[in-house]
Amino acid sequence: MNNKFDALKDDDSGDHDQDQSSPKDSEKIKIEDDEKEQNTTKKKMAVPGAGEHPLQYNYTFWYSRRTPGRPASTQSYEQNIKQIGSFASVEQFWRFYSHMIRPGDLTGHSDFHLFKEGIKPMWEDDANKMGGKWIIRLRKGLASRCWENLILAMLGEQFMVGEEICGAVVSVRFQEDIISIWNKTASDQATTARIRDTLRRVLNLPPNTIMEYKTHTDSIKYSLGRLPWAGEC
Repeated sequence: MNNKFDALKDDDSGDHDQDQSSPKDSEKIKIEDDEKEQNTTKKKMAVPGAGEHPLQYNYTFWYSRRTPGRPASTQSYEQNIKQIGSFASVEQFWRFYSHMIRPGDLTGHSDFHLFKEGIKPMWEDDANKMGGKWIIRLRKGLASRCWENLILAMLGEQFMVGEEICGAVVSVRFQEDIISIWNKTASDQATTARIRDTLRRVLNLPPNTIMEYKTHTDSIKYSLGRLPWAGEC
Protein backbone atom coordinates (compact mmCIF):
# COMPACT_ATOMS: atom_id res chain seq x y z
CA MET A 1 0.00 0.00 0.00
CA ASN A 2 1.45 3.30 -1.05
CA ASN A 3 0.86 5.93 1.59
CA LYS A 4 2.69 8.04 4.15
CA PHE A 5 3.03 5.13 6.59
CA ASP A 6 5.41 3.19 4.34
CA ALA A 7 7.92 6.03 4.26
CA LEU A 8 7.85 6.80 7.97
CA LYS A 9 8.81 3.55 9.65
CA ASP A 10 10.82 4.52 12.70
CA ASP A 11 12.45 2.20 15.22
CA ASP A 12 13.68 5.07 17.43
CA SER A 13 12.68 4.19 20.96
CA GLY A 14 13.82 7.52 22.44
CA ASP A 15 16.18 8.33 25.29
CA HIS A 16 15.12 8.98 28.85
CA ASP A 17 17.30 10.97 31.27
CA GLN A 18 17.35 10.04 34.94
CA ASP A 19 18.17 12.71 37.50
CA GLN A 20 19.64 12.27 40.95
CA SER A 21 16.96 12.87 43.63
CA SER A 22 17.28 14.10 47.22
CA PRO A 23 15.37 12.36 50.04
CA LYS A 24 12.74 15.12 49.94
CA ASP A 25 12.42 14.69 46.20
CA SER A 26 12.07 10.94 46.67
CA GLU A 27 9.31 11.48 49.23
CA LYS A 28 7.53 13.84 46.84
CA ILE A 29 7.83 11.31 44.02
CA LYS A 30 6.39 8.59 46.28
CA ILE A 31 3.38 10.78 47.11
CA GLU A 32 2.85 11.52 43.44
CA ASP A 33 3.12 7.82 42.61
CA ASP A 34 0.50 7.02 45.26
CA GLU A 35 -1.80 9.62 43.75
CA LYS A 36 -1.29 8.08 40.32
CA GLU A 37 -2.22 4.65 41.66
CA GLN A 38 -5.43 6.10 43.08
CA ASN A 39 -6.33 7.53 39.68
CA THR A 40 -5.49 4.62 37.41
CA THR A 41 -8.75 5.06 35.54
CA LYS A 42 -7.71 8.54 34.43
CA LYS A 43 -5.11 7.62 31.87
CA LYS A 44 -3.11 10.29 30.12
CA MET A 45 -3.96 10.55 26.44
CA ALA A 46 -1.22 9.96 23.89
CA VAL A 47 0.17 13.05 22.19
CA PRO A 48 2.40 13.37 19.09
CA GLY A 49 6.08 14.01 19.72
CA ALA A 50 7.89 17.05 18.38
CA GLY A 51 8.22 16.87 14.61
CA GLU A 52 6.02 13.75 14.33
CA HIS A 53 3.12 13.30 11.93
CA PRO A 54 -0.12 13.36 13.97
CA LEU A 55 -2.99 11.02 13.19
CA GLN A 56 -6.54 12.34 12.95
CA TYR A 57 -7.48 10.16 15.95
CA ASN A 58 -5.51 8.50 18.73
CA TYR A 59 -5.63 4.69 18.78
CA THR A 60 -4.97 1.88 21.23
CA PHE A 61 -3.70 -1.66 20.57
CA TRP A 62 -5.24 -4.49 22.62
CA TYR A 63 -4.54 -8.22 22.81
CA SER A 64 -6.73 -11.05 24.07
CA ARG A 65 -6.47 -14.81 24.32
CA ARG A 66 -8.70 -17.49 25.79
CA THR A 67 -9.22 -21.21 25.98
CA PRO A 68 -11.96 -22.27 23.50
CA GLY A 69 -15.09 -23.72 25.08
CA ARG A 70 -14.40 -22.33 28.54
CA PRO A 71 -17.47 -20.53 29.95
CA ALA A 72 -16.84 -16.87 30.58
CA SER A 73 -18.57 -13.60 31.35
CA THR A 74 -18.20 -9.99 30.30
CA GLN A 75 -16.25 -9.39 33.51
CA SER A 76 -13.73 -12.14 32.75
CA TYR A 77 -13.43 -10.83 29.19
CA GLU A 78 -12.44 -7.43 30.53
CA GLN A 79 -9.86 -9.12 32.73
CA ASN A 80 -8.51 -11.14 29.82
CA ILE A 81 -8.07 -8.32 27.34
CA LYS A 82 -4.75 -6.54 27.71
CA GLN A 83 -3.97 -3.01 26.59
CA ILE A 84 -0.69 -2.91 24.69
CA GLY A 85 -0.46 0.87 24.34
CA SER A 86 -1.80 4.03 22.72
CA PHE A 87 -0.34 6.26 20.03
CA ALA A 88 -1.10 9.60 18.41
CA SER A 89 1.31 9.79 15.46
CA VAL A 90 2.54 7.75 12.52
CA GLU A 91 5.93 7.33 14.14
CA GLN A 92 4.47 6.12 17.44
CA PHE A 93 2.34 3.57 15.56
CA TRP A 94 5.40 2.07 13.87
CA ARG A 95 7.27 1.86 17.18
CA PHE A 96 4.49 -0.38 18.52
CA TYR A 97 3.77 -2.30 15.34
CA SER A 98 7.38 -3.10 14.43
CA HIS A 99 7.80 -4.98 17.71
CA MET A 100 4.48 -6.85 17.63
CA ILE A 101 4.15 -10.44 16.47
CA ARG A 102 2.20 -10.78 13.23
CA PRO A 103 -1.27 -12.40 13.36
CA GLY A 104 -0.13 -15.25 11.13
CA ASP A 105 2.42 -16.22 13.79
CA LEU A 106 -0.05 -16.26 16.68
CA THR A 107 -1.24 -19.59 18.03
CA GLY A 108 -4.45 -20.71 19.63
CA HIS A 109 -7.50 -18.56 20.13
CA SER A 110 -5.98 -15.05 19.97
CA ASP A 111 -7.10 -11.58 18.93
CA PHE A 112 -5.45 -8.25 18.16
CA HIS A 113 -7.70 -5.20 18.45
CA LEU A 114 -6.96 -1.66 17.27
CA PHE A 115 -9.55 0.86 18.46
CA LYS A 116 -9.77 4.59 18.82
CA GLU A 117 -8.42 5.67 22.16
CA GLY A 118 -11.17 5.63 24.78
CA ILE A 119 -13.23 2.93 23.04
CA LYS A 120 -13.03 -0.57 24.50
CA PRO A 121 -13.25 -3.45 22.00
CA MET A 122 -16.52 -4.65 23.51
CA TRP A 123 -20.04 -4.71 22.12
CA GLU A 124 -21.35 -2.94 25.24
CA ASP A 125 -19.08 0.12 24.98
CA ASP A 126 -21.11 3.30 24.44
CA ALA A 127 -19.40 3.96 21.11
CA ASN A 128 -20.13 0.43 19.87
CA LYS A 129 -23.54 -0.56 21.25
CA MET A 130 -25.59 0.90 18.38
CA GLY A 131 -23.13 -0.27 15.74
CA GLY A 132 -21.98 -3.39 14.01
CA LYS A 133 -19.10 -4.92 12.09
CA TRP A 134 -18.16 -6.24 8.69
CA ILE A 135 -16.74 -9.76 9.00
CA ILE A 136 -14.45 -11.52 6.53
CA ARG A 137 -13.28 -15.09 7.06
CA LEU A 138 -9.81 -15.83 5.72
CA ARG A 139 -8.02 -19.02 4.90
CA LYS A 140 -4.82 -19.55 6.83
CA GLY A 141 -1.85 -17.59 5.57
CA LEU A 142 -3.65 -14.33 4.71
CA ALA A 143 -4.24 -12.74 8.12
CA SER A 144 -0.95 -10.85 8.46
CA ARG A 145 -1.16 -9.10 5.09
CA CYS A 146 -4.87 -8.33 5.38
CA TRP A 147 -4.51 -7.02 8.94
CA GLU A 148 -1.69 -4.67 7.99
CA ASN A 149 -3.55 -3.36 4.95
CA LEU A 150 -6.71 -2.87 7.00
CA ILE A 151 -5.15 -0.93 9.88
CA LEU A 152 -3.05 1.25 7.58
CA ALA A 153 -6.21 2.15 5.64
CA MET A 154 -8.01 2.89 8.91
CA LEU A 155 -5.22 5.06 10.33
CA GLY A 156 -4.88 6.84 6.98
CA GLU A 157 -8.63 7.68 6.98
CA GLN A 158 -9.25 5.89 3.69
CA PHE A 159 -12.78 4.85 4.64
CA MET A 160 -14.06 8.44 4.39
CA VAL A 161 -17.00 7.97 6.77
CA GLY A 162 -16.26 10.69 9.30
CA GLU A 163 -16.23 9.47 12.90
CA GLU A 164 -18.06 6.22 12.13
CA ILE A 165 -15.08 3.86 12.39
CA CYS A 166 -14.54 2.52 15.93
CA GLY A 167 -11.79 -0.02 15.34
CA ALA A 168 -10.69 -3.29 13.78
CA VAL A 169 -10.04 -6.83 14.98
CA VAL A 170 -8.08 -9.81 13.70
CA SER A 171 -9.12 -13.11 15.28
CA VAL A 172 -6.82 -16.10 14.93
CA ARG A 173 -8.61 -19.43 15.08
CA PHE A 174 -7.54 -23.01 14.49
CA GLN A 175 -8.92 -23.57 10.99
CA GLU A 176 -9.40 -20.03 9.76
CA ASP A 177 -8.76 -16.40 10.67
CA ILE A 178 -11.30 -13.58 10.83
CA ILE A 179 -10.90 -9.85 10.35
CA SER A 180 -13.57 -7.30 11.12
CA ILE A 181 -14.04 -3.55 11.17
CA TRP A 182 -16.46 -1.98 13.62
CA ASN A 183 -18.58 1.15 13.08
CA LYS A 184 -20.87 3.21 15.31
CA THR A 185 -24.18 3.22 13.47
CA ALA A 186 -25.49 -0.08 12.16
CA SER A 187 -28.68 1.52 10.81
CA ASP A 188 -26.77 3.86 8.45
CA GLN A 189 -26.84 1.74 5.30
CA ALA A 190 -24.98 4.27 3.15
CA THR A 191 -22.09 4.29 5.62
CA THR A 192 -21.94 0.52 6.00
CA ALA A 193 -21.99 0.15 2.20
CA ARG A 194 -19.10 2.59 1.81
CA ILE A 195 -17.11 0.73 4.47
CA ARG A 196 -17.79 -2.57 2.65
CA ASP A 197 -16.64 -1.18 -0.71
CA THR A 198 -13.50 0.39 0.78
CA LEU A 199 -12.73 -2.85 2.58
CA ARG A 200 -12.91 -4.77 -0.70
CA ARG A 201 -10.53 -2.28 -2.30
CA VAL A 202 -7.89 -1.99 0.43
CA LEU A 203 -7.77 -5.77 0.94
CA ASN A 204 -7.92 -6.47 -2.81
CA LEU A 205 -10.62 -9.05 -2.23
CA PRO A 206 -11.89 -11.27 -5.08
CA PRO A 207 -15.42 -10.37 -6.25
CA ASN A 208 -16.84 -13.63 -4.85
CA THR A 209 -15.53 -13.01 -1.31
CA ILE A 210 -18.29 -13.45 1.27
CA MET A 211 -18.68 -10.44 3.55
CA GLU A 212 -21.12 -10.50 6.44
CA TYR A 213 -22.43 -7.49 8.37
CA LYS A 214 -23.59 -8.22 11.90
CA THR A 215 -25.01 -5.71 14.37
CA HIS A 216 -23.67 -5.85 17.91
CA THR A 217 -27.25 -6.12 19.16
CA ASP A 218 -27.64 -9.35 17.18
CA SER A 219 -24.27 -10.57 18.44
CA ILE A 220 -25.34 -10.04 22.04
CA LYS A 221 -28.66 -11.83 21.45
CA TYR A 222 -26.90 -14.71 19.71
CA SER A 223 -24.34 -15.08 22.46
CA LEU A 224 -27.04 -15.63 25.12
CA GLY A 225 -24.72 -14.27 27.75
CA ARG A 226 -21.55 -15.86 26.42
CA LEU A 227 -18.24 -14.01 26.24
CA PRO A 228 -18.35 -11.12 23.70
CA TRP A 229 -15.26 -12.03 21.70
CA ALA A 230 -14.68 -9.85 18.66
CA GLY A 231 -14.90 -11.84 15.47
CA GLU A 232 -17.14 -14.53 16.92
CA CYS A 233 -20.34 -15.22 15.01
